[in-house]
Amino acid sequence: MKAITIVPGTTTIRLVDREEPTIVTPDEIKIQMRCVGICGTDREEVAGGRSLAPDGRNELIIGHEMFGQVVEVGKGVTRVKPGDFAVFTDRRGCGECIPCGMNRSDMCNTGKFHERGIWGLDGFQTEYVVDKEQYVVCVPAELEPVGVLTEPLSVAEKAIDEAIRVQIARLPDAQTTPDWLFERRCLVAGLGPIGLLAAVALSLRGAEVYGLDIVEPNSARPEWLEHIGGKYIDGRQVPVDRIDKSIGSMDLIFDATGVPKLEFNLLDALAYNGVYVVTGIPGGDRPLEIPGAELMRQLVLKNQLLLGSVNNPRAYFQMAVDDLSMAQLRWGDHIKKLITNRYPYTEFVKPLTQHEADEIKVVLEWKV
Repeated sequence: MKAITIVPGTTTIRLVDREEPTIVTPDEIKIQMRCVGICGTDREEVAGGRSLAPDGRNELIIGHEMFGQVVEVGKGVTRVKPGDFAVFTDRRGCGECIPCGMNRSDMCNTGKFHERGIWGLDGFQTEYVVDKEQYVVCVPAELEPVGVLTEPLSVAEKAIDEAIRVQIARLPDAQTTPDWLFERRCLVAGLGPIGLLAAVALSLRGAEVYGLDIVEPNSARPEWLEHIGGKYIDGRQVPVDRIDKSIGSMDLIFDATGVPKLEFNLLDALAYNGVYVVTGIPGGDRPLEIPGAELMRQLVLKNQLLLGSVNNPRAYFQMAVDDLSMAQLRWGDHIKKLITNRYPYTEFVKPLTQHEADEIKVVLEWKV
């Protein structure tokens, strides 16, 4: 079978032949790939950034945002059957700590986890994959056009859910509405795929959503946001440290930028008792000067919460599937317009090395 591989730490990327995987235990599932999303992590890997090949190999099959169709199952599998559409989660536990033993490798205590397509395990940019039933989530057939968005949406789902859980636990008035987010002012910083999908999840929960970026208001991402009821803030016109004065403070800030200077400046827009959840991972290692004392005073005196969130277990993939179904009912075909660029897998070099000006989500198609 064909697969797209990199040599970690280099810019070597190529299409190779690999042996097709087979089911060997009763709890395994074989999936034929339909399409695989490309994100900043993939492009960072291809540029020579953080990645690790499996033990005994010098190449890594990349790709972690997958969507495919079940072609075979082990005799003990009950969650899916041949013909179903499905996704696999991407992180695998260390086998040592309690969270990983509970299938919560997103909360691994040792740091010895692996991630398919990123760290120590082959990924999904290939024709077939086999994995355990505990990592599979069934996707309804009606979501076939948008099923590849499950993984990036699951990142937002976990971050938002964690923020809500903490707020409900600590705020005495948190349960006075059906959902803590109902009519709350929420700012999404960075309108890439995860940011826009976070806007979807927030909107479905009744939040008043604002989206911050530095692109033209009539370009693809702001227009997509506004179609689901979000309000666009052009960071070139409204300085981030003046958002609270110009637009008002925010009960929740969801950061998907990975830009440290922006992340710290945005704290000024956070309301009393607010929560700031960070999902963007900064690149590079340049030092940054911040007003540390002022920042700490604000967090304490305004009773604010700063929360980091990464990766996502099967439950959040399921939550993503559920929200994609609700979003498709509410906004119809607009959801699939988030996927702006599709390429056959044989044309992998351009989408993995270049970022088109007006793209949102890019996918490689493995079966048409």
